[in-house]
Amino acid sequence: MDYDHRILPYYLTYPGRMAARGEDAMLRDMEYFQQTYPCQVRRYQRRISQILDKLDYDGSMIYDEYPDRYSLERLGKDILRTLKKEEESDPSNPMPPRDLAWLEELVQVLLCNEVCKRRHGGRRGMIYF
Repeated sequence: MDYDHRILPYYLTYPGRMAARGEDAMLRDMEYFQQTYPCQVRRYQRRISQILDKLDYDGSMIYDEYPDRYSLERLGKDILRTLKKEEESDPSNPMPPRDLAWLEELVQVLLCNEVCKRRHGGRRGMIYF
């Protein structure tokens, strides 16, 4: 059998067809695992997502081919300050004294995950099946 001249099924001749399907599966997996986060982390994730909604526009730095690391770190620190202010002003949920180094790192990881999800089509309000 001559394998160099075999005929491909029509669906394999369209470039990107299988890659898009794999990307949808990756987004579904990411969203599923985000639902399994601990309660406090899910709250931070939701709030980070709300904050990023304001930066979700054409030409935003989150859609740069290579986002600037320092801009992402600065955005993470701004988000952390916002989260701290909100927790301090909420009397029903006083923020216990914490080591802020790990919290800053957690916010940075959640921010990078949310940016990655949005860059691959996982914007809020879109439903994937």
